Amino acid sequence: MLIAKRTKETNIAEHVIYMFQIEDLIRANNLDLDAIIYNVIQPQIQDEDLIDAYTKWYAGLIKQMKSERIETKGHLSEVNEILMELLLLHNTLINISKEKKYLQVFEKALPALKEFQQKSDAGDLNLVEVAFNALYGKLILRLKKVEISEASEQGFEAMSNLLGTLAHFYKRMKSGDMNFANN
Repeated sequence: MLIAKRTKETNIAEHVIYMFQIEDLIRANNLDLDAIIYNVIQPQIQDEDLIDAYTKWYAGLIKQMKSERIETKGHLSEVNEILMELLLLHNTLINISKEKKYLQVFEKALPALKEFQQKSDAGDLNLVEVAFNALYGKLILRLKKVEISEASEQGFEAMSNLLGTLAHFYKRMKSGDMNFANN
């Protein structure tokens, strides 16, 4: 909850990946609030007020996941909205404002994006979502202590740089500090 709030304000790319984790954590606990309290909240938090706040937060997310019918896969509507905003910004930076820095980072990440898209059978996903899925996949591999090849690591780094740059422009856009006609 606190991490979600902080990352949403400071780095939207971190926020999206964090929320992917939270969705999967909820699914791993079978959308059972008691299991989340026992397995996740109580072992990490001692402050009763924070336990109550986190319990309410998770309860709200569980309710939302059930109402949006994403119990087994998919993302919360808020996460999907952010992904759509990021895709629109990505397309604007490439096709309308032709932002040089972003284009350079994108071109460097493009081979890895295409390769991951092909290997993961994610042909219908846009490249922004492909990058998020790849980096979330890397996080899962790290948690499982799976070795990552040097070539894959370079691809992940290029995608991470892309999403970091996109997050930078997103923050500027949200603060009103972007002129799309002349960057």
